[in-house]
Amino acid sequence: MSVGKYIKSFRLRTLPLSMSGIILGTGLAYHYSNLSFTDLRTVLIFVFAIFTTLSLQILSNLCNELGDAQKGTDTDQTARVAYGLQAGLITEIQMKYMILTFICLSVLFGTTLVWISFGTLLCTQSLVFLLLGALAIIGAITYTLGKHNYGYKGLGDIGVFLFFGLLSTMGSFYLQSNTITAECVVAAVAIAMPIVGVLNLNNIRDMSNDKAHGKKTFASILGPTGGKIYHTLLLVGCFILFAYIHKYLTLIALPVILWHLWYIFTHKSEQLDLQMPVLMFTTICIAILACF
Repeated sequence: MSVGKYIKSFRLRTLPLSMSGIILGTGLAYHYSNLSFTDLRTVLIFVFAIFTTLSLQILSNLCNELGDAQKGTDTDQTARVAYGLQAGLITEIQMKYMILTFICLSVLFGTTLVWISFGTLLCTQSLVFLLLGALAIIGAITYTLGKHNYGYKGLGDIGVFLFFGLLSTMGSFYLQSNTITAECVVAAVAIAMPIVGVLNLNNIRDMSNDKAHGKKTFASILGPTGGKIYHTLLLVGCFILFAYIHKYLTLIALPVILWHLWYIFTHKSEQLDLQMPVLMFTTICIAILACF
């Protein structure tokens, strides 16, 4: 099986975004617990946390594409590059096999991560994290797939906020330090905001197409102007929260975000795809800056 034809469906440009919470949580734990990156356990937890979140991100991307294809949402989508199914590079059955592959990888990496962190899979902490991992997999699958998909009901932002924002940051912090602090909670909410902002930007771009196919998103509910105001609140709120916990280095990224917001308000929806990588890579830079 050639992996090359699946590359577009993996949506590689989204992958650095999914690592933001892991980097931030580990960085905060480094200062709180005096972690040493010469310690094998610390390194392995970080590496397998990255593997797990990347697997979940790709799983979510694949399921999203399949769900949209089955509902016809992507049929006439022209505001962005066509992915594998839309481009005719892969079939629906091939997509399902690839989804199964990344479910297995998510389980494998996640279970290994828990075992390394706690030394057993049978303690209370392990069982809680295994349950959270199972919920993350279910969340990735049911975003647009199945009868009870929440991405079409305006709940996608909440799912991303919880799994790729809070769980990613707070989970990695706990696995490294065995505790949760108030600073970690605030930081998790802060980094979750631009992560949700990426999804919102995607939804502003696709608003007309989504409405035509009955897909409700925060952006489509709020309308073009309301979606952009919501986008602004997410990004500005991120900097306010980081400043509140004295992570002032994050302000280095503020000029880029201000330019990004100017672009959003002065360009048409179909032009916004150019801003997706800008916001994604700025978000991971913010996460890195917040580690210091």
